[in-house]
Amino acid sequence: MTFYTDQPLKIGIQVAPQHAEYSKLRDLGLWAEDAGADALMNWDHFFPLHGDDTGMHYECFTQLAAFAEMTERIQIGPLVTCNSYRNPNLLADMARTIDHISAKGGEGRFILGIGAGWFEKDYTEYGYEFGTVGSRLNALIRDLPIIIDRFEKLNPKPTRKIPILIGGKGEQKTLKMVAKHADYWHSFVGADEISHKFDVLKEHADAVGRDLSTLTISNELKTRTVEEADALYDKGVRFFTIGISEPEPNLEMAKKWLQWRDSKNS
Repeated sequence: MTFYTDQPLKIGIQVAPQHAEYSKLRDLGLWAEDAGADALMNWDHFFPLHGDDTGMHYECFTQLAAFAEMTERIQIGPLVTCNSYRNPNLLADMARTIDHISAKGGEGRFILGIGAGWFEKDYTEYGYEFGTVGSRLNALIRDLPIIIDRFEKLNPKPTRKIPILIGGKGEQKTLKMVAKHADYWHSFVGADEISHKFDVLKEHADAVGRDLSTLTISNELKTRTVEEADALYDKGVRFFTIGISEPEPNLEMAKKWLQWRDSKNS
């Protein structure tokens, strides 16, 4: 199956919140907006994921609030937040608050990227129960409806329906959640595997009466070649993310991918 869509191609820049003073991360966020990226994202961890694991690192949502305040146009969100780290009602409140901070007189710009969690050091160092892949996924299945319900109870409510991005590729639980709740499905799946995932996703969507034309397919550029990205685009991927990290953020690489996006949308 190919995911046919007329959605424009968008690029999200992920600024890793590690190994730098905050001022440098702020500058990278401003660069992403000035360069014309569609989204500015970070990640939700407590320790660096690469390099010195005792190096500098910052908390996800407080940084996103600052990013929302300092920017005017670009979408803001975590890629992705870990469901385990916060009470779901609190997480909804935090997301709603950043949505309002980002609104600047119009609709908010916050995307709630969320996943079940995986980085064991975060859990053990901060006192969370690590559990199993299955127990963490079951917790996300339980908590997503709570988050969505809390959005409707908050005063004020979000400025609009906050888009939900779900990360992962598991066929029995994750894709079922995507079909039911997500506005974006984010994965690292290659073009050779993604058609099968679409077939599974359609089965789940049919079971809940979901129209998949409202879903955006998201993927990671990372070290992909242009040919690999073209193949994913041809399959229907319309949102790609690319990371830039201190101490040596590859801004020229990011610029080339933004140019690639523009060539697809022209």
